[in-house]
Amino acid sequence: MPYSQNKKAVKEVRYLNKDFASFKSNLIEFTKIYFPNTYNDFNEASPGMMFIEMASYVGDVLSYYVDNQFKESLLSFAQEKRTVYNMAQTFGYKPKLGAPSTGMLDVFQTVPAISEGTGENYTTNPDLRYAMEIKSGMILNSSAGVNFTTVEDCNFKFSSSYDPMEISVYESANDVPVTYLLKKSVKIESGNIATEFFSFGNATKFDRIALSNEVVTEIISCTDDDGKEWYPVDYLAQDTVFEDMENNADTDPDLAQYADQSPYLLKLLKTSRRFTTFIREDGKTELRFGAGISDSPDEEIIPNPNNVGSSLPGSPSYLNTAFDPSNFLSTKTYGQAPSNTTLTIQYRYGGGVDHNALANSITSVVSSTVNLNTLGLNQNLANVSRASLAVTNPDSTTGGKSAESITEVKNNTLAYFQAQQRAVTKADYITRVYALPPKYGNVAKAYIVQDTQIDPASVNPKPKKKKKKRAMDGKEVINIEPQKPSVIPNPLAMNLYVLGFDANKKLTNLNQAVKENIQTFLTQFRMMTDAINIKDAYVINIGVKCNILTKAGYNKEQVILQATEKIAAFFDIEKWQIGQPIVLGDIAYQVSLVDGVSAVVAPDDEDEELGKNEKPPIVQVVNKHSRTDGYSGNLYDIVSATKEGVVYPSMDPSCFEMKYPNIDIEVRVVGDSTGGAS
Repeated sequence: MPYSQNKKAVKEVRYLNKDFASFKSNLIEFTKIYFPNTYNDFNEASPGMMFIEMASYVGDVLSYYVDNQFKESLLSFAQEKRTVYNMAQTFGYKPKLGAPSTGMLDVFQTVPAISEGTGENYTTNPDLRYAMEIKSGMILNSSAGVNFTTVEDCNFKFSSSYDPMEISVYESANDVPVTYLLKKSVKIESGNIATEFFSFGNATKFDRIALSNEVVTEIISCTDDDGKEWYPVDYLAQDTVFEDMENNADTDPDLAQYADQSPYLLKLLKTSRRFTTFIREDGKTELRFGAGISDSPDEEIIPNPNNVGSSLPGSPSYLNTAFDPSNFLSTKTYGQAPSNTTLTIQYRYGGGVDHNALANSITSVVSSTVNLNTLGLNQNLANVSRASLAVTNPDSTTGGKSAESITEVKNNTLAYFQAQQRAVTKADYITRVYALPPKYGNVAKAYIVQDTQIDPASVNPKPKKKKKKRAMDGKEVINIEPQKPSVIPNPLAMNLYVLGFDANKKLTNLNQAVKENIQTFLTQFRMMTDAINIKDAYVINIGVKCNILTKAGYNKEQVILQATEKIAAFFDIEKWQIGQPIVLGDIAYQVSLVDGVSAVVAPDDEDEELGKNEKPPIVQVVNKHSRTDGYSGNLYDIVSATKEGVVYPSMDPSCFEMKYPNIDIEVRVVGDSTGGAS
């Protein structure tokens, strides 16, 4: 009987082969099992083995690329730069091709003195009519040939806590000042500024352009032929951007009075002219635009809730039309696409480790835009003031960094994806508040707690009855004691307590302009169901009294001075936050480190408002509250708030502050190590 093969039989195929040897071995075994009479010459030089090895070769190559493609689809295992960059930007993180070097620049100019009064009332002051206003974008050059630009305006006409100005005598004659020196500090950033022009014809959906220079660190401006601004956004579906407006009577008459502390107001602007940036693997930056290409008003395509069903002549009516309600919320899908215009794009590029400049190496001004109104001024003095412009960097600039490695991009992308630019936890909100640009206001301290509200069930509680007997006639009476309403947490609101600095770096309440800027700034980050109540924290001004023993042979006055400096450094306001307690033992330890201090001793019992069995603290903290002396006016019971050597702040969010260290610190020597009293 002739041999016949069952065509319906299922042949065993192994899917675990990954390399050439495995493919070859299994193909030979497959041939022996299913084609024993057809082919049995497995010599390396046979034609059949040639086809087996060719099939193994193809399988090996295909297996390699399948594995590689799968690996490149996972961010943790991807290795190709293009793949990592694409996935990173899909998650919202833009790889950094380089970081500019940043630092602070001291800017100087001289102004003539102006005299006021006569006789005993004669005084001289700087004539700020000759003060200049230097716009941001001043180009500087370091001794190493690296260009820097200022990123802030430098206005010598005013001084504030946000932008303080130092004034000193520059020249004098017969002990009378003739010229004053003005000094301000502004932020600088390394890199070159370039301007490019891109022409557009007919509108194209999701059009894109590429800037010619690599390592673009900032898009400074993008304007079209009509002078309209195009705004960078994180993603094209974002239709609102932040816009700053100068705080003056024209922009907001109510908030203009706070212009010295908040020179700019932060506003949210809804715009269809927007673009997003994309970093390519070759180091260049692409600008990508939206898909809105219609030249007609939006209402002709998308229903406007203000005129749906309007009875006005010519108004469209959609009462009998079915449409998606979400269309009411959309306009110019993903932003507008530029058409029949030329975009002028100004940007900053360049960065790296070699951009970090040494201290006092940035002294050359390449170009600057100076505003000085010379109307009514002495022209020669005005020219001298203009020519007196000088700059230097007191400290080294830092932050210059080369492009991120593939590993850094992957790790930063994962961290960015977890955060997702949202404020969820208390720490997120605190971080966002501190990230508010200084030109919108100076937030020195921030603290956030959950809001509370009165429990509705406890508003009209059942009275608590308590029986008592009247002592006079013995009759029984019932006293009704009303119960206090209970407080429960409000899960949908938080209280943000803030404080700022005044011109002397002392804590003060923020004005309404800064609070509105904070509210606007947090709008882009807070959860939709979160409500933020911005409130003023309390300032508790304090003083410190400390008794010490000195070592023999040391100058007591010198020891007192050094101990006072230690306590003042301990209470440096930069180190203190809202809700932070005072540990008295830490103060005593800092004082004990002073050379010449033998011991820190507790004050006498009669100097303290303590009970008979209470032990006095080793260091005494007192409340300074007199408004006439310049303090906050907030009374606080320090003695009751002190428990086991720790002074706790009030239940209402507050911050301890030593306002005048020269008079608020009292160090007294009560003896020395030999036992002698002082």
